[in-house]
Amino acid sequence: MGLMPALSLGVINRIKGLVLALFAGYWVAVIVIWITARPVFDRVGGLPGGQVGAEAAEVLALTALLMLLSVGIVRGWRWLFWLILIAFLAGILRVPAAALELAGKIPQQGPTWYVVLTAIVGLIQFLIALAMAAGYRRSGVWGQ
Repeated sequence: MGLMPALSLGVINRIKGLVLALFAGYWVAVIVIWITARPVFDRVGGLPGGQVGAEAAEVLALTALLMLLSVGIVRGWRWLFWLILIAFLAGILRVPAAALELAGKIPQQGPTWYVVLTAIVGLIQFLIALAMAAGYRRSGVWGQ
């Protein structure tokens, strides 16, 4: 053996791969928005503009959270499966919320492109949640 203890890693199946890919997409989107649309980043993050240190801390906190969630996915944490499933099922609510924002019925959370992006992400989350539920029926939690 080596000096490092062996990690108990699970198999990366289709469901785990989809969720991990979405988390990677989240992270890339946040970085792109931070670099190219800093006012949107600050508004959505609830930060006063121009505080690079606070923005960097927010990105680091998100990175740490996504890394922890990713470890839990790879390791097949059962409780995390249910948490993600519920959160992703709720993602469908972003679609009517975005429609209401674009129609001017509720305050818009950002520019039009951001509102549309949140609706698309919500729809993707919902579709992945359906795949997770189908995988659970077939093979159990995380499709194992």
